[in-house]
This record gives sequence, C-alpha cells and structure tokens, in this order.
Amino acid sequence: MAASVMQLNCSCNNYPWGKKGKESLAARLCAKTPNTGFKIDEEKEYAEMWMGDYPALPAKVLSTGEDLHQVIDQNQVVLLGQRCIDKFGANLPFLPKILSIQKALTLQIHPDKQLSSRLHQENPQQFTDPNHKPEIAVALGPFEVFAGWKPNHDIQELFNLAPLQKFLPDKHIHFNNETLKGITQAILEASDETIADTQEQLAKVPKESLGKQSYVLDLLPRLQQQYSKQDPGILVALLAMNFLTLSANDAIYVPADTPHAYLSGDIVECMARSNNILNTGFCPRADRDSVKVFTAALTFSPHNAKDVLLSAQKSTKGQMGKTMVYQPPMSEFDMLKINLAGGDKEVIEAIEGPSVLISTKGSGKMESKGEAWDLQEGYVFFVGAGTELSFSSQDGMEIYSAYAE
Repeated sequence: MAASVMQLNCSCNNYPWGKKGKESLAARLCAKTPNTGFKIDEEKEYAEMWMGDYPALPAKVLSTGEDLHQVIDQNQVVLLGQRCIDKFGANLPFLPKILSIQKALTLQIHPDKQLSSRLHQENPQQFTDPNHKPEIAVALGPFEVFAGWKPNHDIQELFNLAPLQKFLPDKHIHFNNETLKGITQAILEASDETIADTQEQLAKVPKESLGKQSYVLDLLPRLQQQYSKQDPGILVALLAMNFLTLSANDAIYVPADTPHAYLSGDIVECMARSNNILNTGFCPRADRDSVKVFTAALTFSPHNAKDVLLSAQKSTKGQMGKTMVYQPPMSEFDMLKINLAGGDKEVIEAIEGPSVLISTKGSGKMESKGEAWDLQEGYVFFVGAGTELSFSSQDGMEIYSAYAE
C-alpha cells in the first residue's frame, strides 16, 4: 500500500514564452527538490512546472521514481477516496502548475466538455482528453494578463475609431455579444496585410482619443515586438479583452470557452484535469486552430475586469486561522494558501479527497500520523484522502495546496 504522504519529483517544460534560466521561478523551484538530477540551463526557457499525474508531464514519487499516476492507479480508494472517485473517476481531478511567463502565451480558450469530447474523438493526438479545463491563476508577484471581455460599451468606443471601423458589419449597429463574436471572427480571419495596416493606423491615433483605454497604445509596440504586426491576437486582446495588472495573492478564474492570454509574471495555476487548448493568436499562423471552431465556442462571461477576479476567503480547513481558500465556481478543486509567520503553526483537517501542495517561500516542518518531513522552497507533496497535516515554521513559510473532495 502506498504511503498517504509522498514527496514528488516534478518537471519543467520549455515553451518559448517561459523565462530563461534562473530567471524562471518554475525552474528554481523545480531545482530545489534534492536527488532529481534537474539542473538549470541558462540558455533554455522554463515555462511550466507540472505537479500532477497527467501523462504529458507526470510527477514522479521521489523515493521510488514511479509515475504518480501509476501509484494512484494501484491505490485508488486509499489515495483518492471513494467520494472523489465517484464524482470524478479514478484519476487526480486537477492539475496544479507553477508558471513563469516572460512574454504572452497564446490567445486561447479551453473548450467545454461537449466540445472537448467531440474534438478528442476527431483528433485525439491534439486534443488528448474529453474533459473541460476551467482554471485559476494566483499571482506570486506582479502578474499581467488578458482575460475575459471588456464591457461592450468600452469595446464599442474603440471600434468607433476610424482604423477599426472596417471590422464592424455596420457603423451604426446595436453593439451586443453577437456583434462582438462577429468582430472577433472578422479580425482573426483578416489577411496579414489588413492586420498590419490596422495596427499601423491604430498606433497613429492620439492617446486622448482612447480615454481610459490609452494603455492600448502603450502595449501595442510591446506585443508587436514579441510576435509580429501581422498577429491578429494583438487586436483581439487589446481592443476586446480585459487587461489586468495583479499583485501577489490576487487571483483570477477563467471558465471554459473564455479567451485569455497571460502576459508576464509568476503564478500558481490549477485547472481541471485536461490539456485541451484552441489557439488563435500570439503564435505563427501554422499553429492557429480553426477560427470558426474558436468563435463558435466563445462565451461572454466574464464581461468586465471585476468579474475575472477570484477573492480568497478564510478557510475552515485551517484550525489555527492561518489558511485562506480560493474557491472557483467549479467542482474539481479548491486551492488553500497557508501563510505562516516565524513561530506559527497550522493544522489542516483531514480532507476527503487528494491534495497536492508546494512550498513557495520559506521553510518549516510538516507532520502527519507520527511522521515528519522538512519543507523547503520548491518541495512538492501528494497527500492522500483522509490525512490531517500539521505545519510549523521558525522563519516563515508559504504553501499552496490544491485539493478535491
């Protein structure tokens, strides 16, 4: 029988939007786990540290080298709990990650369950599961992100500008979500020449013409430098989507079928167990998916910046009051944040399902069922169902723990 608490050996992928070498928090945290052989190459980008059992980049049990999903498969009820299995099946229902972002990720949506199921049947090599992928992102420091839609009246103000009117079906149209869908499709289907010319003309518009949205002209050259003046994602993101600059502990929730593109920063991310993405911008044309499939899937909530945000609340799981929880409006997971000052202790009550936790700052001890483990920055643990945990720290410690029940 597997132990109820297992330290994990996780891996980083090397997408080109990741931060390079030791600039990447994902790489630095990944390198902290001892006896893994992971060494940071200063010439490589390190984008995401995966901390789950998804087969594309599974974590391994540090003491044995076994893939986490194999251990879970052999000990399903003990590690996941029957309640979790009944609700989500015999896999870890969520996938936590650390992301280190130095330039914009693709403009993307994660398809809902119905669309994911169809895409998986049609193209299982690209869409590797039939599940949806709503997600949260918690900032570990400054974090820039495009997510969800601006209010329609803000979008309409921009498209009344002369360089952008070409994308409107009618200059005097009543602007609603169907209008927005049509405009988005028109931009994404436009020729490279049209996109480049539009961006050139937009750059010449006086800042005062954009009012509170003048940041569009500040971000335009930055995105052009990262990708190209022919990339339609630049126009969709700047003109139609909320742009948020967040600080440490701020969080967002991105539902399925909601457009988003992370721009910069370090975050803890967690999502339902899936790896399905539809891309239409901030990438070469050859890497873009069907515009018609993308736009047909779009939903229009959230429709302002405030509704993108996910606030943390005091958690009843922490018996000593040191724990907050991020609770997205979905069932697959919640995320605890345990924050200990020097000399603090916390006890997390037994949870009916599995947890995956990472220490992102400081150091301390974790105890359960008479055993104790050192916790250092970057240490990752899987915790089986029904396991109470005690934490203590002499110098302060920060822990994030995703769980299902």
